[in-house]
Amino acid sequence: MLLVVVLQFSVLAFITGASNISNGPKAVVFIHGIFGYQKDGMEIQQWVEQVHPDTPFYSIALYEGSSSLAPLWKQVDAISKEVISIMNNHTNGIHLICYSQGGLICRGILSRTQHNVDTFIALSSPLAGQYGDTKYMKHLFPNLLKSEAYRVFYTKEGQKLSIGNYWKDPHQLEKYTKYCNFLASLNNDTYTSEMNEYKQNFLRLNRLILIGGPDDGVITPWESSHFAFYDSQEKVVELEQQRYFLDDSFGLQTLFNQKKIKTYTISGVAHNEWPNNRTVFSSAILPWLI
Repeated sequence: MLLVVVLQFSVLAFITGASNISNGPKAVVFIHGIFGYQKDGMEIQQWVEQVHPDTPFYSIALYEGSSSLAPLWKQVDAISKEVISIMNNHTNGIHLICYSQGGLICRGILSRTQHNVDTFIALSSPLAGQYGDTKYMKHLFPNLLKSEAYRVFYTKEGQKLSIGNYWKDPHQLEKYTKYCNFLASLNNDTYTSEMNEYKQNFLRLNRLILIGGPDDGVITPWESSHFAFYDSQEKVVELEQQRYFLDDSFGLQTLFNQKKIKTYTISGVAHNEWPNNRTVFSSAILPWLI
């Protein structure tokens, strides 16, 4: 799969070479979240155009609405083709703004492609996993408790749902590593053979911007947006103490030591408000669109 994506990148670069943009503002690509739509990036696009009117802006119109529940590797395969085409037309680099579940899709793209992404902005994304009774869970499974959700998600059928691909039950880690075929692979929790390529590709980033806050109400724990997560007692363990950081499994420690990671904690923002909050944009997104 990795070879195919790299070859696609090379072929598209050859085909579109005549129209490549090698100078000027870096293009911005927005990827929506679960149950989201292309239009969710509209306000960010308008704000970018107000400040940097020459900035190319793309909002991906794939896997919208209920189709966002498709398996994440399937979404990564399709969305990466569009992103690769954009990258090949902007050889001076692009920025990714990836909201909620979209942040995990971006992680998949960044791990599988020899990309030219300068800055990856993860906007309230469950980067370290999800473990909570949220409105999205209640919408899909009204009577399912989080403590029992592993019985659904840690099965062959459960992995056909995007949520199952990053559901991380801290009390069922053995089943998580056995069944979770997306997040566990990205974090090298299952010690996949592709991990060296994943790490090399992820480290092509120049900056990693992590944005989240305690009033999110959906990402659980909300610190997952900063790559922190629960231990077996459901106490939050910070990024620097996570195994994948200590082992530098996919490059987080390297980026951290190179001072390429910037973390924002912003209070008073509910989950569905992140893409539409001008203060969030001005303070945590705009400074990195350079």
